Amino acid sequence: MENVIEYLVSNALILIPALNIIGMIIKRTDKIPDKYIPLIILVFGIAGCFALLGFSADSVIQGVLVSGAAVYGNQIKKQLVQKDEEEPETEQ
Repeated sequence: MENVIEYLVSNALILIPALNIIGMIIKRTDKIPDKYIPLIILVFGIAGCFALLGFSADSVIQGVLVSGAAVYGNQIKKQLVQKDEEEPETEQ
């Protein structure tokens, strides 16, 4: 994830936690299937970069990178938590 952050504009970094929060809110609604959450995050990421950086190709690229960082970070967290829960306890 450090490599992705090197390409992000510092103004856009604030969008990563914001997109995570939006994703959690969408996840709690039963009306939207989980498979569409990354796409919705992408739309919000690009829109957020348009708002912060103006309308340009760079804003679209930054929106994709910010969205990717948010979704990737969430998946890493899920995998680490799931891995910890699956490990059996050793008896001594």
